Amino acid sequence: MMKKIAAAVALAVIAASAPAAAQDIAAGEKSFAKCRACHQVGETAKNVVGPKLNGLFGRTAGTVEGYNYSAANKASGIVWSEEVFKEYIRKPAAKMPGTKMAFAGINNDAEIDNLTAYLKQFDAEGKKP
Repeated sequence: MMKKIAAAVALAVIAASAPAAAQDIAAGEKSFAKCRACHQVGETAKNVVGPKLNGLFGRTAGTVEGYNYSAANKASGIVWSEEVFKEYIRKPAAKMPGTKMAFAGINNDAEIDNLTAYLKQFDAEGKKP
């Protein structure tokens, strides 16, 4: 009986220390449906209610040509990284007070990771490498 308990504890420790599951791009694409009303990605993407999101990661906030950003966005000094995006997408108005992005946010870590993986596919021209 003690061996079974020790084995169960050992398996639990191993499982807890295992790397997180891989990001799911298909699930991220489904999550992007929440964003699609205002944002586009891909080779034919255009600025609409919000700016196109091609090449988001590594870009400075408020710099997509042809989009009329809020003063808060332009002055934020944010450079989009996975960590910053995760904070922002949880509650945009809290991360960037004065933003005109009217979105309540996404709180689920796995969903945010999947959405991030989906968006990271698109380079600045909207192409998938």
